Parts: sequence; structure tokens; C-alpha cells
Amino acid sequence: MVVFAAVRDEERDLREAVASVLEQDYPGPLVVALAVGPSRDRTAELADEVAQHDPRVVVVPNPTGLTPQGLNLAVRAGIAALPSSVYLVRTDGHARLPQGYVRTAVEVLERTGADNVGGMMVPVGSGGLQEAVARAMSHPVGLGGGRFHTGGVEGEGETVYLGAFRRATFARVGGYDEHWTRAQDWELNLRLRESGGVVWFTPRLRVEYRPRSSWRALASQFFRTGQWRREVVSRYPATASPRYLAPPVAVAAMALAVVVALVGLLAGVPALLAALVVPGAYLVGVLVAAVVAGRGLRARAAWRFPAVLVVMHVCWGAGFLRGGAGRSR
Repeated sequence: MVVFAAVRDEERDLREAVASVLEQDYPGPLVVALAVGPSRDRTAELADEVAQHDPRVVVVPNPTGLTPQGLNLAVRAGIAALPSSVYLVRTDGHARLPQGYVRTAVEVLERTGADNVGGMMVPVGSGGLQEAVARAMSHPVGLGGGRFHTGGVEGEGETVYLGAFRRATFARVGGYDEHWTRAQDWELNLRLRESGGVVWFTPRLRVEYRPRSSWRALASQFFRTGQWRREVVSRYPATASPRYLAPPVAVAAMALAVVVALVGLLAGVPALLAALVVPGAYLVGVLVAAVVAGRGLRARAAWRFPAVLVVMHVCWGAGFLRGGAGRSR
């Protein structure tokens, strides 16, 4: 068994992430392979320390620092360390695998015959902003209705969080496409499905995820995610859906409405100010959604929740409209 990850700037969470893998109750041999990218913190040092204390941890440099390159490097390093490995399980530098995760992933792979098995990303925050982001990322008003965000019944799906594969399956599809510095999981699962494979979602696999802890990091994350979703839709037009198109349409409509209102103000045509009903209606909708979806949040998170939704929607939509993710490489 090879559990692999690409890590960068993970000083805060890396020790706990690796420990959660080493503590798994999987009955066979297990290796944790980490591809470490150039970091602004002590990630590389910590990874080396962990590897020195436990021979099951393998560290390989990832000079580009990019995720798909790192994942492919980690898989190769893990297989080199454990040539007999049959299964590959992806994890993340700030994910904590619950006890039994690896064993359950293998059991579901064998029971269903699926080519990739995965479950839910369960955001857990500490502090007002992280708590608000965690709620938004696990509710349809934030990230839509994807089962790996919001849950659902076990069965075939488009994509899953992280993923567990047979080594032969991973080799057959050629690993991660290194063009996709974002959305590489989604793209890999698309290739699996197009080749006749099955992607299987099970809510039994739940992995804690630590959301961004600053407004700037949150905005950057969703802007870049929107850029890459534009790249996905450009490359695979059939994958466009209302869930993906709603944010850019909303951002474009609100931007146009503001321009029309400004023209009306400067030209002395008060009737054009009525265009402001568009962003006004959006903000009212966000406030109503925040009240409904934010029930149970502590006060320090509840008052941030509407702003978190706006940042996620607007930055994602603006990134989609901006595009250019593939060229920015």
C-alpha cells in the first residue's frame, strides 16, 4: 500500500497529517510517500525529520512545487520503496485520515470493482473565519451540490475527494495530467470514466480539511479555482453545467448593472439606476441564504458568513470570466 501526497507550505499540519496515515489499521505493508515542493516554511525540514524517525515515510523533492507533478513523483517514489504495492491512496498535507480510512477504501474497491473510490471533504475550522469558510464549503449555497462536499448516498459519481486506486488502474490512465495544476482530480476521474471505468463515492470515507484562514488566501483560492474551471469547460464543453456557470453569469450581470447605473448617474438618466436592483437582489439572496445555512454557527463565524459567501461566489465567477489558467503556467 502506497499513501501519497504532494506537500508545500504545510508546516502547521504536516506532522498530524502523516501521523494519521501511520496510525492506520491496514493489515499489510504501508509506505507514505511525500513529494515536497519549495516552501516558505519548515515543510521540507519537518518531512525529513518524520522520515528519519519512521522508515515507512519516503520523501522526494518536487522542484516545480506544482501538485500534479508532485503527485506523480510521490507515486513513483512510493512504488520504488514498496514494489509489491497493489493499491494507491491519495492524501493531503493538511488532511487527517480517520482511523480505518485506508482499510475501508480497499474494502470498497474490492466490493464494488470500481476504479477509484473516495468520499467527503469535511472542512473543520478553528476561529471565526475558518468556521465560516468550513460551513460554506460543506453547504450547497457555498460550493453547490457535489456529494463529496455535502454528502449523499453511496454510488457512482463524477468525482470524489482524494481517491484510492489500484496501481494497475493508475498506470493504465497514465497518472495525473501535469497540465492541470488545479482540477487534476476531476480531470483524472473524467479520463477514468471515459475509458469505461467507474468512480465510486462512499460517505464512509470522511477526511477533515483545514480551510484557508485569511480573506486574501480565500479570495486567491477561489479566483484560481474559477480560472481552472474555465479551462476545464473550454477543454471539455460537455461538462458545463448550471452549477459551474451560475457564478460567472452572476458576476457578469452585476458588473454590467453597476456600469449601467454609473452611466445613468453621469448622463442624468435616473431610470438607469434601476439596474442596481441586480446586485441588490444578489446581496439580499446571500443574506437570506446565510441565515438559513448559518444556523448553529457561533457569533464570531455567523457575522462573517455572508461575506465569505460573497468572496467565494464573486472570486470564483471572476476567475472563470478571466480564464487563462492554462496559459499562466
